[in-house]
Order: sequence, then C-alpha cells, then structure tokens
Amino acid sequence: MAIAASLKSLQHSSCLLRFRRNPIATRKVLPGFGFKARDNQITCLRSSSVSHGKRRGEAVATAAKKRNQSSERCAAEGILMGGGETEDIAEVGTMMPERIKVVILTACMMCLCNADRIVMSVAVVPLAEKLGWSSSFLGVVQSSFLWGYIFSSVIGGALVDRYGGKRVLAWGVALWSLATLLTPWAAAHSTLALLCVRAFFGLAEGVAMPSMTTLLSRWFPTDERASAVGISMAGFHMGNVVGLLLTPIMLSCIGISGPFILFASLGLLWVSTWSSGVTNNPQDSPFITRSELRLIQAGKQVHTPTNRAKPNPHLLLLLSKLPTWAIIFANMTNNWGYFVLLSWMPVYFQTVFNVNLKQAAWFSALPWATMAISGYYAGAASDFLIRTGHSVTSVRKIMQSIGFMGPGLSLLCLNYAKSPSCAAVFMTVALSLSSFSQAGFLLNMQDIAPECAGFLHGISNCAGTLAAIVSTIGTGYFVQWLGSFQAFLTVTAFLYFATTVFWILFATGERVF
Repeated sequence: MAIAASLKSLQHSSCLLRFRRNPIATRKVLPGFGFKARDNQITCLRSSSVSHGKRRGEAVATAAKKRNQSSERCAAEGILMGGGETEDIAEVGTMMPERIKVVILTACMMCLCNADRIVMSVAVVPLAEKLGWSSSFLGVVQSSFLWGYIFSSVIGGALVDRYGGKRVLAWGVALWSLATLLTPWAAAHSTLALLCVRAFFGLAEGVAMPSMTTLLSRWFPTDERASAVGISMAGFHMGNVVGLLLTPIMLSCIGISGPFILFASLGLLWVSTWSSGVTNNPQDSPFITRSELRLIQAGKQVHTPTNRAKPNPHLLLLLSKLPTWAIIFANMTNNWGYFVLLSWMPVYFQTVFNVNLKQAAWFSALPWATMAISGYYAGAASDFLIRTGHSVTSVRKIMQSIGFMGPGLSLLCLNYAKSPSCAAVFMTVALSLSSFSQAGFLLNMQDIAPECAGFLHGISNCAGTLAAIVSTIGTGYFVQWLGSFQAFLTVTAFLYFATTVFWILFATGERVF
C-alpha cells in the first residue's frame, strides 16, 4: 500500500506524524478538465539538524490508494508518476491551473473576433438604406472582409508555426481593433475607403484561428484538447450574440460609430492583458506548476505515437494525401454555410418576415447562443469517447458527420418556415449541430500534422475563405434575381451532404505528416 510505504520511509527519522484529509482535494475546475485529487495527506514535523532543535521544518508526503503503483496518478493539480516524488503543497496551493487561464483568455479573444465581424452585418442595414445599396452590392460589402482574410490565413498559419501564437495573436487583435475603429469613418468618407478598411480588418483577423488551434494544442493534453477548443469556440459564437444584441442598442443611442468604438476599445484592453499573462509553450511560463506541466507533457506522450521532430512537409506533399483534402473540403463547406448565415441572417429576417432591425437581431442571436453551448458539449463528448477507448478516427468522423448532416436537413426545413419564430428554431438546430465540426475537421489538423498544423490550417482556411466569398456574394445575387433565399439554402444543404460522404471515406485521426 502507498500509505504504508510512505510511513515506512519516515520510520528512521525522529518525526511527529499527522494524518489528515487533503485540504485541496475538493478543488473545483472547469467541467471537462478533471483532476483526480489526492485522497490522504501525511505531514511529518521534525526538528532541523542544522538548528539543533530550535527550528522546525515540514516535509510533506502524499499517497493515493491505487492498485497499480507503476501507473501514472493524478495529483491535485497534475500527475504523480509511479515511484516519483510528490510535489510540495506550497507549490500546488489553490491557484487556477495555468492552462485554464490560457483557454479563458483565448475564448475572450474569439468572442471579440466574431463580435467585430457581426457589428458590420447589423450596421450594414441602415448604411444600405442611407447610401442606396442594392442586394448584390450589399453582398460585395459583406464579402470585403474576406478579401484580406484569404491571404492572412496561410501567412498567419506559417507565422504561428514559426513564432508561436502569442505574439502573432497580439498583433492581429491590435490591428483588427484599429480597423474596427476606422470603419465608421471609412463608411462616411467613401465606399472605396470602406472596402479597403474591411479588407484590412479581414487581413488582421486571419491569424485568429491558426493561433488558437496551435496554442491550445501546446497547452492541453490530447484528451482535453476538444474541450479546450469547445470553450474557445463557445466564446467565438457568443461574440455573435454580444454583437447582435449590443449593436442595435448602440446604433440607436450613439449612432453608427458607437458599436465600433466599443469593440475596438475592448480589443486593445485584451491585448494588454494577453501580452503579460501568456507564453507560447507551457514550459516557458513562469506561473505554471511542475505538476501541471507534467500533466500536459504526459497527456501528449500517452496519445502521440512518436514525439520526434519531423521537418515540415512541402505543400505538394500535403496536397498529395486524401486526408488533407478531406479537411480542405470540410473547411470549404463549413465556411460556405457559416458565412451565409453570419452575413445574411439579420437581412433574411427583415426581408422575408418584415421585422424591424432590433427584432431581426434578437431572432438572429438565439441560434448563435445555442451554438456556443452545444459546441462546448460537442468537445466534451469527443474527449469522453476518446478516453473510453474509441479511436480518434471514428470520433472525428462521427462528430463531423453530425456537424454537416444536421445543418443540411435543417436548412431544407427552413425553406418551409412560415413565421420568424419557426425560422429561428430551424436556424438554431442548424447552427447547434454545426458546432460539432469543432470536434471534427478543426481538431483533425492537429491529428494528421501536429508539427505544421498552423500551415495546414492556413491552407484549408484559404480554400474555405474562397468558398465563403462565393457564398456571401452568391446569396446577394440569388436574392436579387430570384427574389428569395430558398434556392441558395437548398444548394447549401446538398453541399453539406456531399462533403459528409467524402469525409467519411477519406478522413483519418492518425498522424500522416
């Protein structure tokens, strides 16, 4: 028994033993990030040989009741390797794990990222009325964000792989906050200035996704990674809710500039917090405990077949493998459907059901709120399936299939909605199930190419951005020519179905590069 062994090791020293329950055994953490607490604690109080009995030191030995002493055992905040030494209570304390701080800050960044996007989707309605834009030109304005985004996806991914996510992300948030601040000025100046500022905004935002996935892959063990991404993407989708609810209020109270100033200021505040509190790798953090660092490293060692460094594969080699194309096509389909709803949802409710701007924003906010919640639980479910013995490949295929088949069926049903409430329900189901993609193709990049995941993300996101540009502009032309959204929603649904088949056939959770 571990307790007996610990007692025996103390028999030869003059000690006063105290046996008690572990005072930090009931420490709480975020759901999905479980820690096994040490059951019992034995404290040895003895005189110091240096001070001849005048000074007293405290030595702490902790033991958990386990059958297999050679297995890895979780301590209150990390792990205890079988036969290894325990960590001092003074080091463990009651601090929040450092990786939880990282994921919270990342989620806040993702919230700002999407809130800054959605502000324009709401503000464009009064701008279009004021400036007399047609539906087709409205699609051009909405897509201008993607003109810059398409270039920074690949460049940003390569920069993240080379320099790490911390610095790249800080610069990205600072620059897109500046672009957000300049947007109302550009709109008042000229249409060309507005398009240029929005393109610059997209250029800066392109680093967000590859930075997020790379940072979380370094800070979290494999069986916690989906939950971490789920929390970050929950923040991303909550950005839609925050933007949709606050923007109409700010527009009515302050004017066009109000919401842009608010979110730009929040972005600059986030940069100051991020720059002083996060490192690219957990081993570089001055705040992380030894036990948490061992937990992160062991979690990667357990699930990764090989840890030896490999040279980054050439672009042609990446594109020569079908699992890469499965990710690319999944990203294209996901962005196609996502940006149709992101850019056109308020316009859809206003034109199809003749509701005012505030009502349209409320109907649009509900689907994004549920998507934030379902995305987290999709990640937690993915981690649970992996921990219970299911292969990474099967889990990724299951999650991605739900993430595409569900939205496809919901969009077909949306064509028959007769009221804004009914339409909101179908959109809610579509976006809630779409969030399962976060535990599918979005994580699969780390599975097949862990050493160049940022670059692979950039490539797939570049293709996805092209699809988003086509879908955003195409929706405007379909609405102008055909007078309804139904045809384009049907095309999007069948695109979801076709990509699901390709994903099931060619995706894998094994390392390829």
